[in-house]
Amino acid sequence: MKQPWIHNAKTDGWFILSPPFIILLIIFLFQKQIQGLENHYSFYTWLFLIVFVDVAHVYSTLFKTYFVKAEIQKRKLLYYGIPLLSWILGLILYQLGSLTFWSVLALIAVFHFIRQQYGFMRIYARSEKNNWSKKIDEVAIYSATIFPMLYWFKTERAFNWFVKNEFQWFENIPDYVPFLRILYFIILSVWIFKTVIEISETKEISLPKNALIIGTYLSWYFGIVYFNNDVVFTLLNVISHGIPYVALVYIREIKQKEPTQLNHLSVFKSTLGVLLFIAVIFTFAFFEEFLWEILVWREHLSWDFKLSEFWFQFLIPLLVIPQLTHYLLDGFIWRRPEKGK
Repeated sequence: MKQPWIHNAKTDGWFILSPPFIILLIIFLFQKQIQGLENHYSFYTWLFLIVFVDVAHVYSTLFKTYFVKAEIQKRKLLYYGIPLLSWILGLILYQLGSLTFWSVLALIAVFHFIRQQYGFMRIYARSEKNNWSKKIDEVAIYSATIFPMLYWFKTERAFNWFVKNEFQWFENIPDYVPFLRILYFIILSVWIFKTVIEISETKEISLPKNALIIGTYLSWYFGIVYFNNDVVFTLLNVISHGIPYVALVYIREIKQKEPTQLNHLSVFKSTLGVLLFIAVIFTFAFFEEFLWEILVWREHLSWDFKLSEFWFQFLIPLLVIPQLTHYLLDGFIWRRPEKGK
């Protein structure tokens, strides 16, 4: 069968499908060294994982949205309204308490991460006709992501999404983990059985789709359930999410478009342009995190002044606009247009 690559086997393999496998291999081979990173090199893990991958992937969305004049003209209300809505929502949530603000933001982020894996799976299954097979794949990808999060909600973890106790709303819910663990492995077994039968009957296998589902199972289970380690979680969570997203944006919005379609963005199409693309999103990411560090967190960088808590109710919702806009816009910008439109 013709494999449903987004670009080609090499590009998809390295930048979209392989990250969870490579990172998990590194984790198993170098567990002691990784613990050393957490203890002695927290600044560098923050800089490279949080700033240059996690935050940078947020700004790669600019190349699909705000940097594309025709796109802005087509959906002005969406692109101007979402940032405003993000700030207003942030202001309201912060008035309910900083923990409420971060808890809601964490749940939105979790939903965004889950939907990205589902979205990639749908892309790789775009040419498949068997609806029952596709439904099992969908259940599997949601099981691979939702179960680890539900497990996290009910167990003590050594890491946070944003802040400590952000998932405290789930503390008083009866323990559902034993039941869900059984359901999780049943779904996984059904998916494996379905896939094996499918391959044996058709003599065909969708390499990228199955690699994507397996990689999702591995990265979410080992990153959240099996290991209880902040750096391990960050490595698997951030790299497996951020790098494929950046790759998808570059492939779809620059690599696969003609220079005439790109206009001023055509400068990013060459080999040197790839480096320029990376430099742009790195710069935006570092500037945002620099502001977070000197004004709010003060964990890795510090300044001579400190704002009072009063200003945080306005500042934090303002600083979170890029991230929340990214989460909300993603629900619109990757939808396939309906036939005839």
